[in-house]
Amino acid sequence: MSKQGTDTVGNVVGESDKISGSVESLTFRNDATGYTVCSIRLADAARGSDPVTLVGKCAAIWVGEELKADGRWIRHPQHGLQFQADSITCIAPTSLEGIRRYLASGMIKGIGKVNAKRIVDYFGEKTLEIIEKESVRLEEVEGIGPVRRRQIKDSWTEQRDVRDIMIFLQANGIGTGQAARIYRAYGRDAIALVKQNPYRLCRDVWGIGFITADKIAMHVGIPRDSMVRARAGLLYTLQTQTDEGHCFGIEADLLLQAQALLGISVEILMEALREEIEAEDLVKDGERIYLADLARAEQRVTDKLHRLLETDSPFRPIDAPKALEWVASRIGIELAPMQIRALEMALTDKVGIITGGPGVGKTTIIRALVEIFLARKLTVRLAAPTGRAARRLEEATGIEAQTIHRLLKYNPQFHRFEHDADNPLTGEIFIVDESSMIDLPLAEDYLTALPDCAHVIFVGDIDQLPSVGPGNFLRDLISSGTIPCTRLDTIFRQKSGGAIVRNAHRINQGEKIEPGQRGEQSDFFFVPCEDSDKVIANVIELVSRRIPRTFGFTALTDIQVLTPMRRNQLGSDNLNQILQQVLNPNGPSVQRLGRIYRVGDRVMQIRNNYDKGIFNGDIGFITALDHDAQMLEVDFDGRITQYDFSDLDELVHAFACSIHKSQGSEYPVAVIVLATQHFKLLQRNLLYTAVTRGKKLVCLVGSHKAVHIATVNNDIHERRTALSERLRA
Repeated sequence: MSKQGTDTVGNVVGESDKISGSVESLTFRNDATGYTVCSIRLADAARGSDPVTLVGKCAAIWVGEELKADGRWIRHPQHGLQFQADSITCIAPTSLEGIRRYLASGMIKGIGKVNAKRIVDYFGEKTLEIIEKESVRLEEVEGIGPVRRRQIKDSWTEQRDVRDIMIFLQANGIGTGQAARIYRAYGRDAIALVKQNPYRLCRDVWGIGFITADKIAMHVGIPRDSMVRARAGLLYTLQTQTDEGHCFGIEADLLLQAQALLGISVEILMEALREEIEAEDLVKDGERIYLADLARAEQRVTDKLHRLLETDSPFRPIDAPKALEWVASRIGIELAPMQIRALEMALTDKVGIITGGPGVGKTTIIRALVEIFLARKLTVRLAAPTGRAARRLEEATGIEAQTIHRLLKYNPQFHRFEHDADNPLTGEIFIVDESSMIDLPLAEDYLTALPDCAHVIFVGDIDQLPSVGPGNFLRDLISSGTIPCTRLDTIFRQKSGGAIVRNAHRINQGEKIEPGQRGEQSDFFFVPCEDSDKVIANVIELVSRRIPRTFGFTALTDIQVLTPMRRNQLGSDNLNQILQQVLNPNGPSVQRLGRIYRVGDRVMQIRNNYDKGIFNGDIGFITALDHDAQMLEVDFDGRITQYDFSDLDELVHAFACSIHKSQGSEYPVAVIVLATQHFKLLQRNLLYTAVTRGKKLVCLVGSHKAVHIATVNNDIHERRTALSERLRA
């Protein structure tokens, strides 16, 4: 290798070298990949010399640790002299200052800067040995009692074991972001279990998919054409189809897709399919191949709906005309013909559907039904898929409404809902709003928990985006023709400032939007701009200044930015980073997984966490952060939930969110980003869903062409489901 000269500390730039020293500070750390930029004080550097920058990948690293690294010195054009490490080995610190800084780095729960100093001052160089072997002696230190001592010891043990897992994963070409989850799933047996069958990670550890497990399998020597790999690959291929909303795959397509993914013969895959069916992980129905849970769900939903339709009502029939006359007088409304038809259906049929767009009176009908049923002394149970939708329902009716998950009462001890077929819900009337959001598994859980005598009314807008999960529940019920359904089409919210509703219906009919004009009092505006940088600049100006100043809304709590996708310049990931810097730039924070989580941030839960009672799509605000305990708190509309720092991959920022994630929610203000770079997702139901999220104000920012494409593109991606067919059969 040619020498490129020497630097100020006498190292040859560009030639292989070894260094050792202690970690002064972490400049950047990506827990998912292990990529690290840190400052190192070299062991042989002169006293008072500046630290040097080290760049490389390592399983885990903490301030105060000592390390050895192999690599070479380079001169970065922007950042100057750096040591580019090919391998990094971390060891526990030996100096008193190193131990103190090591313990104060936030690695161990229960030890902050104050306790780190106290412990090191008391035990000196034996500190780490005391924590490892005689942790009970920690109680000799001022401020440490039995509870904190146990917390420190447990955290120390976990960090040691997690580091071993991290090193194992990194040695097998895998990032380290999921090591803590793997440890919590398998404990100290993690490495042995993963070596035995890496593909079990896909089933047991949230956030780890087949691609990651397959990399581990290749590194630990599992043959490419092994049956365990073939079976895991088939399950993964079918799971990717359910992630797209399908309930089943077609056998021939499934085998071909798995072959393309795995690079193994169809004969092996056919045998793997046979074994999966024999093991009852998959179900074959003609050419359809189901994941077992979805096959069961489709059949159980079908059977339950038939039982509901066939079982007698628990109360005597209601005189619909008389009841409608009474309720119209009671709540002071004049019912339109289609509203009357919808109410008559809901009062007389055991199961019914009411659908229609915004402003057509769906909420009025729910309110009227609640008044009538309560007057008959019947128990009414209201539910919706999301917390925000449930709150709107409760505000409109004046009686309690819950999310479906909370209504069914998940029991984390037994990992199931308390209400099911053996312990059904009590009540006679069950009304569900925003039913277009219900996926097939949730429909199964909900319907299974209803008594057979129940009256059930599903309310929703089938022109919105379908559920995020598999199935097309509400649309399938309607298309089956077996469930009574009324579609409302008369718009009542046509008063001044009703451009949101008018434009939503214009979009739904494929017509050009009519935004408000400058100087006109309106609730809908279009800000045209083609360039991505200008779109971002307009969004920042609208959210941080123009809308709050002109309309009096609060940026952090009232305004939601919506965009079609997560990635790219106008995706939610990038917009969140920019909006955080603008709206909440300062305050206590922690960096994890490439994100900075700061007190005051608006965040969203991205998976159902039944143990915490928080569900996919719930939005809250970070209210507290404790580096000693490695915890932060999020306020989800009054429900305070704690997150360990290792669980922060469940939270993403929500200053901006995808339109799909906004389903079931309404915001005082929706700022919608729509550009041609979103081309693949530009569809009518996407734009319609986005516009109907705004309650008082909608600002559409983007290109005329993108809006036109979305408005005219009504090619709905058909989902493979058999529920409608089963209901008819």
